[in-house]
Amino acid sequence: MKPETKRYTTTVGKRTIAFESGKLAAQAGGAVTVGIDEAIIFAAATMGGVREGVDFFPLSVEYEERLYAGGKIPGSFFRREGRPSTEAILTARLTDRPLRPLFAHGMRDEVQVMMFTLSSDGINPLDILAINAASAAIMISDIPWGGPVGAVRVGRVNGEFVLNPTFEELAKSDLDLRLAGTRDAILMVECGADEIPEDAMVAALELGHKSIQPIIDLQLKMAAEIGKPKKQATFTNATDELNKRALDHVSGPMTTLLAKPLAKAEFYGGMNDILTNLVAEFCAGEGAPSEKDVKAAFSEAEGAVVRERILGLGKRPDGRTPTEIRPIWCEVEISPRAHGSGLFTRGETQVLTMATLGTLGEAQELDNLSPIDTKRYMHHYNFPPFSTGEVKPLRGQSRRETGHGALAERALEPVIPSEETFPYTLRLVSEVLASNGSSSMASVCGSTLALMDAGVPIKAPVAGVAMGLVTDLSTGPEGRYRILTDIQGTEDHLGDMDFKVAGTKDGITALQMDIKISGLSTKIMTEALEQAHTARLSILEKMLAVIPEPRANLKPHAPRIITVKIPVDKIGALIGPGGKNIRALQEETGTKIDIQEDGTVYIAGV
Repeated sequence: MKPETKRYTTTVGKRTIAFESGKLAAQAGGAVTVGIDEAIIFAAATMGGVREGVDFFPLSVEYEERLYAGGKIPGSFFRREGRPSTEAILTARLTDRPLRPLFAHGMRDEVQVMMFTLSSDGINPLDILAINAASAAIMISDIPWGGPVGAVRVGRVNGEFVLNPTFEELAKSDLDLRLAGTRDAILMVECGADEIPEDAMVAALELGHKSIQPIIDLQLKMAAEIGKPKKQATFTNATDELNKRALDHVSGPMTTLLAKPLAKAEFYGGMNDILTNLVAEFCAGEGAPSEKDVKAAFSEAEGAVVRERILGLGKRPDGRTPTEIRPIWCEVEISPRAHGSGLFTRGETQVLTMATLGTLGEAQELDNLSPIDTKRYMHHYNFPPFSTGEVKPLRGQSRRETGHGALAERALEPVIPSEETFPYTLRLVSEVLASNGSSSMASVCGSTLALMDAGVPIKAPVAGVAMGLVTDLSTGPEGRYRILTDIQGTEDHLGDMDFKVAGTKDGITALQMDIKISGLSTKIMTEALEQAHTARLSILEKMLAVIPEPRANLKPHAPRIITVKIPVDKIGALIGPGGKNIRALQEETGTKIDIQEDGTVYIAGV
């Protein structure tokens, strides 16, 4: 017998979003489709058991871009989808980030959320639909979770905000803000912008949070009407008694350790010594707690001590004040043969970025469901294990590296000169040489230096900084909190927020927020943006002291490109039969020749 399909709809701005469940994937924990017009995403959420030895929450969120959804056959040799595309990886990460904080602390059951495209109309972006579909699938499933979340995209066309804009509207927009949150607060922000001022960004955030409320109401209705009873989850948290014993035992040694400014190695080395002593004392004798539980209790104690010193005393592990930036030094011209290079060091984080200029024919060709089929500006980010003093096998680019490269790319994209004024393909590669937090924002700074060193006429220099947050909600709805400028690794690990802000002196070009609590108020986000603006101006001052403006000329070994316009009806004659004429010209002159459909000819040579 054919199952009954339940359909729910709501309106966000001028767009109708439809949720359906009941017809597909009956054996999954929960399954839905979510669509706007003919753009439809399928999502399924399922909870498994507990894998032995797992000491973390094993949540996996996967998004697979199926080209059949847009009537396309993959262009690979095997004519099927292979490894996830960059856009698919970014969509999976975008979905994971608002879901993860709402699972209960200490949960160890394996949870998998899978999404793929059912239909793509080339008009509506799919990433926001994926977040809403994942949330709805978990809500109607048997998985215990603290959702729902709603997600929306906010654009700005001719000064007016647009909710869930189409690709065509995004092309005209100076803002691309993706936001997800709960009823009460914002959970995740991902944004690219064309030097948007802070007050306009806050207005967009407030509008976005207000706009997701109908999506949250609809999911609560779905859960009440068709949701399954929730399963009992498995937790491995240490007991309250053990947590208290551990805190009482280590708070004195930790306070002594933190009394002086600590470098990364000193902090982790000192904490490891305290942990070793705690395990030796607590795990001895019959009936003693397990080493695993003692280590869990130590982690809770470490967070409590470090956080209280920040909240109560305004003292950070390395001795800085909440608004203080680590020491910065920069250099350019690191590589004599690279077309441009920039070295940016902030505290114990160091990034070297290399810039390469190529012809327009070397632009990346994209095989995806977006109407954008080429990309002339690329940013890649590498995070080798030696940058944190570790030894690990190299298994190709990680999802984190993909995400950080995309963030740096988004931060610099608004200042890259147009194809008409600078007809080059640009590839930037950021090599993280040392890391103690904020390496993605150091990549933004290093890339600005590399572009200026290469002689690329960027519209304005861009700098980035990572903001942190430590909260104590026990004293009220907002409670005590401290916003931290330029967070290091331990503040990211033990804090509540990693809020990356990049921009020029005039406005924001990129935002990314990851949080570990149930949400942030716009008041805190406003303060964080203001504090980040002050920090950004200070960082730009340090960078511009090294290279105040882009070089007037390209490096001697960078390609020179001249532009010639020919009549469209002469393109065939230039190319010749089977490309004979253009190949002969290239071989004779040692140049590369790219011909556009409008008759523009780019001739490149060194």
